[in-house]
Amino acid sequence: MKMGIITVSDKGSKGEREDLSGPAIRRIVKAESYEYAVVPDEQKEISEKIKDFVDQKSCDLVLTTGGTGLSPRDVTPEATKAVIDREIPGIAEAIRFESYKIKDRAMLSRAIAGSRGKTLIINLPGSPRAVKECLNIVLPVIPHALEVLEKGSIECG
Repeated sequence: MKMGIITVSDKGSKGEREDLSGPAIRRIVKAESYEYAVVPDEQKEISEKIKDFVDQKSCDLVLTTGGTGLSPRDVTPEATKAVIDREIPGIAEAIRFESYKIKDRAMLSRAIAGSRGKTLIINLPGSPRAVKECLNIVLPVIPHALEVLEKGSIECG
């Protein structure tokens, strides 16, 4: 599996803040290979990087971190919606549901998940702690989701 990690951060993209969430994703999801980028909170740049990782770099899984909250600069969900073929709402719903049990502010997340071609794309929060919590929720279903996206149809029974 090839993974793409996109950290969405104005300060991180300018080198004013160390990215801790992107490396946390890399440690938790032990992908065979990965692409990594830090981009500013700009919808067009986020969308372009997702498309690059899917269409040019052939990533099977793209995980974004950051930009999923209520701030006017939080545009990761909009950038993701602009480039996915289909939304997969159950992933984001499960993350919010389980995360809410840990921290009530999880209900404010606007993160989404979807697919572009055979690639699974999931928005994660920006903090390393929240990234770990959310990945623990979705990691068990990612291999199955990737298999279905790759093969088109498999026996689930």
